[in-house]
Amino acid sequence: MTIQFQQLHPALQFVVAIALLYLVLCLLALVVARPMMFPAPASSYDDSYPTVTLRTKDGLAVAGIFLENSEAKFTLLFSHGNGEDIGYAQEFLEELRDLGFNVFAYDYPGYGLSEGTPSEDSCNEAIFAAYHYLVEERNIAPSTIVAHGRSLGGAPSVELASRHPVGGVILESSFVSAFRVMTKVTFFPFDRFRNLEKIPKINCPSLIIHGERDEVVPFWHGQRLHQLAPEPKTFLPLSDASHNDVRYVGGTTYFNAIRSFADSLPVSKENSP
Repeated sequence: MTIQFQQLHPALQFVVAIALLYLVLCLLALVVARPMMFPAPASSYDDSYPTVTLRTKDGLAVAGIFLENSEAKFTLLFSHGNGEDIGYAQEFLEELRDLGFNVFAYDYPGYGLSEGTPSEDSCNEAIFAAYHYLVEERNIAPSTIVAHGRSLGGAPSVELASRHPVGGVILESSFVSAFRVMTKVTFFPFDRFRNLEKIPKINCPSLIIHGERDEVVPFWHGQRLHQLAPEPKTFLPLSDASHNDVRYVGGTTYFNAIRSFADSLPVSKENSP
């Protein structure tokens, strides 16, 4: 016996309609999520760029660049935003090197000269490959590695710090989870990059930087991440900064905060000259 929708009790009709609408929204989210999260630009560099080629555990080639400062105590492992690659970030990376750091930045799969397709898993595998390169090939002590993530890059940075020893984490304009940038509350069961669940698991100091006028990732994301991060932690709100101008608007305050954060980190005996 077949029961038609019109024969259902009005209350049950409403429940069925809501359930169907939710399923449609879930399907729509699955379709649009990847291109929204990973709008990879055309590569800004070619084979002449001084890249290092890494390999993920799945064998994908990942491009990276190492900028050395001979006097540096710490190495920043930089993870960029979703609309750039390491070529676009070159000027910023050089500023960080000149601030007193070694800097290693890498491209996610599907970005720059990196092979593969970007996804949550492949981005995480890329930062793991970068980390192992620094530790195993550059002989850099884990306690002197600071994971620095901008926007999307905050997610692999948190993932790394929740699973491997690092000296510190810097999160800039990052989010509690990818989907909650749009929905604010948890709405889908398959949310991506759940920083909110992972940041309490990091075992290192953190510096969280966020613009109060951020029009892409609202300011409350940074506040919430800071609330849930374990001590010791520092929060730098920038009242006039939006999403893509934190470095410019913050200026000296921004760079001094990064330098001061690094200076506050302990240097173990194994890392002393």
